[in-house]
Amino acid sequence: MAQNGTSVSIQDLSLNFGSVTVLETLNLDVAEGEFIVLLGPSGCGKSTLLNCIAGLLDVSEGRIFIKGMNVTWEEPKDRGIGMVFQSYALYPQMTVEKNLSFGLRVAGTPRDEIAKRIARAAEILQIEPLLQRKPAALSGGQRQRVAIGRALVRDVDVFLFDEPLSNLDAKLRAELRVEIKLLHRKLQNTMIYVTHDQIEAMTLADRIAVMKGGVIQQLDAPQTIYNRPVNRFVAGFLGSPAMNFLDGQVEAGAAFKTGNVSIPLDRYAFDAGGNSSGPCVFGIRPEHIAFGEAANTMPFAIDAAVEIVEPMGSDTLVWTKLGGHNFSFRVEAEKTLRNGEPIRIGFDPARASLFDTQSGNRI
Repeated sequence: MAQNGTSVSIQDLSLNFGSVTVLETLNLDVAEGEFIVLLGPSGCGKSTLLNCIAGLLDVSEGRIFIKGMNVTWEEPKDRGIGMVFQSYALYPQMTVEKNLSFGLRVAGTPRDEIAKRIARAAEILQIEPLLQRKPAALSGGQRQRVAIGRALVRDVDVFLFDEPLSNLDAKLRAELRVEIKLLHRKLQNTMIYVTHDQIEAMTLADRIAVMKGGVIQQLDAPQTIYNRPVNRFVAGFLGSPAMNFLDGQVEAGAAFKTGNVSIPLDRYAFDAGGNSSGPCVFGIRPEHIAFGEAANTMPFAIDAAVEIVEPMGSDTLVWTKLGGHNFSFRVEAEKTLRNGEPIRIGFDPARASLFDTQSGNRI
């Protein structure tokens, strides 16, 4: 990832539709060559933010800079961006080659320059054999490659992707995800990518901006967001299967108590200034739970019983109870467990997350 300065800068951006606030005083700096993913549930404002950057929506307040130029009120064509939409938006009556060249022809680009750019994009995306076909003769994955190619031929500094893989089946999504990552590595352009799919976000991003209600909740590297979520929303949104949450309270920073279970917190790193006593939520991911003999090597271990077994192919999700709460952990697919079977589970509280019950913020 190239870090030669700021490529896109969003300053105090707000967008209102009447009395409804969609984006609220939002700030975001994207470095040169960085791959940023805007992640969040439907309606969180991620596509709206992308459309503001693209110039497809007029902002209510704030400014947008691309490559140091204030483009807040510039037309989309003058912003130096290429955009790839969720729908392929290809012209059905045109060949792939004509679809790729259409914007360039309208802009009056010389014919030999058009041919050069199309040849380069077709080679990068491996669509050379498809240039004379029409969209109806292409698969979904091929159409999406052409849509990416149409942005690519514009030869711009910033690419915007609005959920480009959501119309594809799971296998094709995984394949194109790898191709987009390779494309970014090859081009080193700035890319801003919108998705609600956490796997896409984790695998593609240099940094992830997790959004909720038009506000960025956390902006950081994927592993930081995964391991140290700033609030319960981020913790619950990232991770599949989801993080285990236990309601209870911290007693003088020494232990977390839920039901008849007390979990020591001497290894937990409290956030500076965080309240280390009172009602809170204890969160730990299923993959951080040890099982059987391995549980006894952990700082905290307890006896439990299997309630439900969910085979998931590569591994198995097992449900039990901890302090009266449903509690899941992952085991190898080869392990055979039966409902009602007694088990031993354990974990290191240093890998847990504690959240204030009222604010939801990490403590």
